[in-house]
Amino acid sequence: MQDNSLWSRRGFLGMGVGVLGAAGLAACGGDSESPSTVQPEVPKELLDAAASVKGSSMGMLSQKLYSTAANAALDSSIKKFADATGTKIENSLVQADAGDVVAKIDAEVKGGVARDLAFMTDSRFIAQFHALGDLEDVTDTVEALTAKYGEPCAEAKNFCVFDGKWYAIPYHFIGIGSFLRKDWMQDKGIAPKDVYTWEEVRDLSLAISDPGKRRFGWGMTVNRSGDGNGLIEALINSYGGAIASNDGTKVTFDSPETVQAVTFLGDIYTNPKYRPMLPPGVASWTDTSNNENWLAGILGYTRNSFSVYADSKTKKNPVYANTHVFSDCIGPATDKSLLLGQSQGFVVFKGAKNAALAKLLAQYLVSAPALVGVAKEAPGLAMPAWEKVWDADPFFTGGDPAFPMLRTMSQQPLPLETKNGLAFPQKASAGQQAVVGAYVLTDMMQQVVQGTAPAQAVTAAHAKMVQIFAQQGLPQ
Repeated sequence: MQDNSLWSRRGFLGMGVGVLGAAGLAACGGDSESPSTVQPEVPKELLDAAASVKGSSMGMLSQKLYSTAANAALDSSIKKFADATGTKIENSLVQADAGDVVAKIDAEVKGGVARDLAFMTDSRFIAQFHALGDLEDVTDTVEALTAKYGEPCAEAKNFCVFDGKWYAIPYHFIGIGSFLRKDWMQDKGIAPKDVYTWEEVRDLSLAISDPGKRRFGWGMTVNRSGDGNGLIEALINSYGGAIASNDGTKVTFDSPETVQAVTFLGDIYTNPKYRPMLPPGVASWTDTSNNENWLAGILGYTRNSFSVYADSKTKKNPVYANTHVFSDCIGPATDKSLLLGQSQGFVVFKGAKNAALAKLLAQYLVSAPALVGVAKEAPGLAMPAWEKVWDADPFFTGGDPAFPMLRTMSQQPLPLETKNGLAFPQKASAGQQAVVGAYVLTDMMQQVVQGTAPAQAVTAAHAKMVQIFAQQGLPQ
């Protein structure tokens, strides 16, 4: 995600295209086609339900996808729905990795100027918005979709449900995975596996590195970024540590398991032994850096959402054919990967002026005809969130060798447990999400890289987490 501004607006049809060109027009509808040219992709039951809101308008907020073409494909689906229903829909992009995204949207909700509908990553944002009282109950819509499409992805049932009610509608499943250069491994006589420990991947990354050939094995940063947060938390969890207790209410970060994990990770960035596998500038990488360096062919291992994999596939980058995909690494507290994936969830904001149209649009966008165009431009990054949608288009079942792994991930029985009693996903917690959003984890690792003892850095991070939990209404 590379926009500097938090918002990228797409105006109503006839109000100017702006920098997005034709993509801006694709977000709008109602004027370009006569009412008789109904798009066949919009089901009749949705058209009938939308008859009462014909001629109305609404605003939508979309979390920006890494692929520009995928964003345009989403616009196309929105336009089809708007044209078919005789409505106008304004779609805006949000840079979700901007640190103030929750505060900004909350201010808009409280000020009565928020969009009607938005989709946001469930495990990162939904609990925070719910704790702020910003979301409408959408249980009726989820129940209608369940009746039609079967069960939603497993992790969404944890991050979108509060007190038995749904506050977000699962939209699409976000594949997350680990990626190795299998050709570099082959050069060293190393056969790929489906399961690795963190220690094995560290050592493998060093073994396949060759700075003279611009081959750097370890393609991950601990600088402030979503990828940095994800790496640190996943590694700590696999060692048996966690930000909070399983019920999401108590900070439990300062533990021997956490210190062990932080010590291991800090050693990678401070021990001269591992210097050959660290790419230049890794200490200052942002969220797009590992994507860019992976696609440039200079990294041997990275961990990311499937945006990097999707980009290599759609742009015919030779890296794609040389990519070995596997799930997350395991640690001392785990026998299998704790990787859950994520999903984007549609939310209807409190005070929405056109909640009825917003819910109908959400029901359309989760369907195969609306989603497949986005998925083809972002393969693995935008996959079905609903059981029967997976089987509704051949692309979802056979479009890429990695898709079966993603489907299994999206439908796996949960929770996943560690040997010391942690269960993932833990209960959705505004405190935990706010801690990650405040970059407490990456700031802690920066202290370790600069020489602070891991135990001391963990204790200091724990104290910051206690303060943040209290600010979120969870006093310790």
